[in-house]
Amino acid sequence: MHVPVLKKEVLEYLNLAPNKNFIDATIGEGGHTISILERIKPNGRVLGIELDKDLYQGLLNKKIERLIVVNDSFVNIKKLVKKHKFKPVSGILFDLGFSSWHIEESKKGFSFMRNEVLDMRYNENLGNLTAAKILNELREEELIKILKEYGEERYAKRIAKAVVKVRKEKPIKTTFDLIEIIKKSVPKRYFHQKIHFATRTFQALRIAVNNELENIKKALPIALDVLEKGGRLVVISFHSLEDRIVKNFFKERSKEKLLKVLTKKPVRPTYEEIIRNRRSRSAKLRAAEKL
Repeated sequence: MHVPVLKKEVLEYLNLAPNKNFIDATIGEGGHTISILERIKPNGRVLGIELDKDLYQGLLNKKIERLIVVNDSFVNIKKLVKKHKFKPVSGILFDLGFSSWHIEESKKGFSFMRNEVLDMRYNENLGNLTAAKILNELREEELIKILKEYGEERYAKRIAKAVVKVRKEKPIKTTFDLIEIIKKSVPKRYFHQKIHFATRTFQALRIAVNNELENIKKALPIALDVLEKGGRLVVISFHSLEDRIVKNFFKERSKEKLLKVLTKKPVRPTYEEIIRNRRSRSAKLRAAEKL
């Protein structure tokens, strides 16, 4: 079961009140939303957006009262608000981490701990670009760029070179195929870092497949536009690339007097939360209020 990250802090910064409407732009398994609905009863509603069709179907089957759930991308947040006549909007939550379900059950190659096909698409209907396609078809220079920019991988050149060499012999199809390539490309001391030696490569591929960073850049201004005056925007990010986008967006809109930043520094999980849920360790929450 997915454990929602920074739940207490999310509920606090969203400034929940009875009968208000909120949007969970990345609803996942609904961990944050269930708590939000509890705080905004009797008539408050949540519009939950989920890109993955399986997670969406799971929520739909639960038939949760006062929840409108849609299978779409958060870049379409304005259209969805219009379509469902979901106004006024008092707060919007973006939890940019991927769900435990993607690792444990999706079988799409999100985890380097399981031998699965290298897919990594959140929604197969949005295109045929998979992690395997990137690895088997992109030029070496393009692979280096993806690994460097999206994974901040210091051994990007070595890994890309090895990928190109291996794929000449046979296609790279599974997560374990890729793990083997990375293992042979990086120095042995890399095996004893805080994070697994394949983490950055897997992150880079996931971001590239789903166009994640560009989607965040597109969605934040639209979300701000959708909010009513005094509405809150709360964003949880899980790596420096996402956090930088959020931080810069808040800073720019603050200068334009369009929002007030509520978190001078990102809010981090407590030691107790990290012990309970190890996946929360890299989470950073930023919040702002629309002026």
